[in-house]
Amino acid sequence: MTVHQDSPMPPAPHSSSGSPMHPALTQSRAPYAEALAHAADRNSLFLSTPGHGGTTEGISAGQAEFFGEHTLSLDIPPLFDGIDLGVDTPKDEALQLAAEAWGARRTWFLTNGSSQGNRMAALAIGTLGSGVVAQRSAHSSFIDGIVLAGLNPGFVYPNVDEVNGIAHGVTPDALRLAIRNHPEPVTAVYLVTPSYFGAVADVEALAEAAHEAGAALIVDAAWGAHFGFHPDLPASPVTQGADIVIMSTHKLAGSLTQSALLHLGDTEFADRLEPALARAFMMTASTSENAHLMASIDLARRALMTSTEAITDSLENIRHIRAQIEATDRYHLLSGEFLGHADVVDIDPFRLPIDITATGLDGHTVRKRLAEEFDIFPEMSTATTLVALIGIGKSPDIGRLIDALETLRLETTDSAMATSPAASLPPLPTAGRLAMTPREAYFADSELVTAAEAVGRVSVSSLAAYPPGIPNVLPGEEITADTVDFLQAVAASPSGHVRGAVDPGLETYRVVRN
Repeated sequence: MTVHQDSPMPPAPHSSSGSPMHPALTQSRAPYAEALAHAADRNSLFLSTPGHGGTTEGISAGQAEFFGEHTLSLDIPPLFDGIDLGVDTPKDEALQLAAEAWGARRTWFLTNGSSQGNRMAALAIGTLGSGVVAQRSAHSSFIDGIVLAGLNPGFVYPNVDEVNGIAHGVTPDALRLAIRNHPEPVTAVYLVTPSYFGAVADVEALAEAAHEAGAALIVDAAWGAHFGFHPDLPASPVTQGADIVIMSTHKLAGSLTQSALLHLGDTEFADRLEPALARAFMMTASTSENAHLMASIDLARRALMTSTEAITDSLENIRHIRAQIEATDRYHLLSGEFLGHADVVDIDPFRLPIDITATGLDGHTVRKRLAEEFDIFPEMSTATTLVALIGIGKSPDIGRLIDALETLRLETTDSAMATSPAASLPPLPTAGRLAMTPREAYFADSELVTAAEAVGRVSVSSLAAYPPGIPNVLPGEEITADTVDFLQAVAASPSGHVRGAVDPGLETYRVVRN
């Protein structure tokens, strides 16, 4: 039988990890990437999409000059014999290898990022019921999924470091309380770990808390695709009882931007969730999936599975980088303090949350100036913190970052322009009351009002300060004065952006018409 991403997987022998086995498969191969390369090397005549035909002729000359002819030749369309058409195809093999590598019952390749995985998960759990408890620091794409699926959300609030503007994880007791307080039976839970700052929650205990309430557990592990591939890294949530796990392989595992994975755990919910996820995949995936992205996932999986020694070297390198930052005395890593929180059981060593208050500038200004004046691009910032990300196997010159921070500090001292980083943005606002379901609000008759008029009104939009993209207002929530102040301050900050805003300065809001 053919194994397709858009149809339930047929019964097959399983490994100890729960994933189907293929007699010819080995983790040292990248079958999809290899088949793609083989097809690209053929002297084929393409009278089909894509229109560039894999050649340098005509209107595609600029494409070939910019990207290289080989890149065009690898742009093979879907349903291609020898790649993904037929029985036991290289694509099927690549999917099975990925499931085995991460310990999943089944894995899907995603070419629309973890955002696609979040929407898939929301649609799939809609088959279990409408009651869902989500971590309030969920990514905006899961809120989009709640709207699409018509779910009725309740929220569990993460522990928040108010001084540094950092949201961590949740405890099992907090999750149990949120489940009990939901007005209807909770059939699914959505949590985020690791956090944007590298804090890791106790997935095993959280899965137990969800399952004892009869709810499936979804874990947004977008930042944790590398977990489980070395004894000195945190375990993968897939192996800790989660039912659905979403991962961005492009974040730290080395694949191309927008490539990601969704894993189905081998749990009691798997039989119900698998066909639902297959249907959700069809609804959210392009019918013209990008071959480059899928090949890059295949190659990233092979690298993770065959590079234990390289990961060991990389971990040693990251220890030196972290020690180099701490040795400055002026800048230190906040991740060492994370383990003092009840919701945190481990940290991701490859994410470096650096306290930069010694510069005398707020983190958003520092991030912007690093990009503009020093050609250095950190991942994100808060008022007091700069988050640097180090890819596995990478050895960036961290001294260049430290020198740049020192330059900014000295300039600020000399010019007496120091500001209070903690006061640069208002504190994270408390969410307003959920007055109607997100789907009801999203499709309600709406109107535009000024910021002052919006206070107390029900939002139609999902408004999320970027980075990191955590919604501060959901469709169906009442807009508070604190939220307006916070979003306007973010929009006015040097690198601030609010997803879903009607205008860049957050002067107007779309609300449910009275």
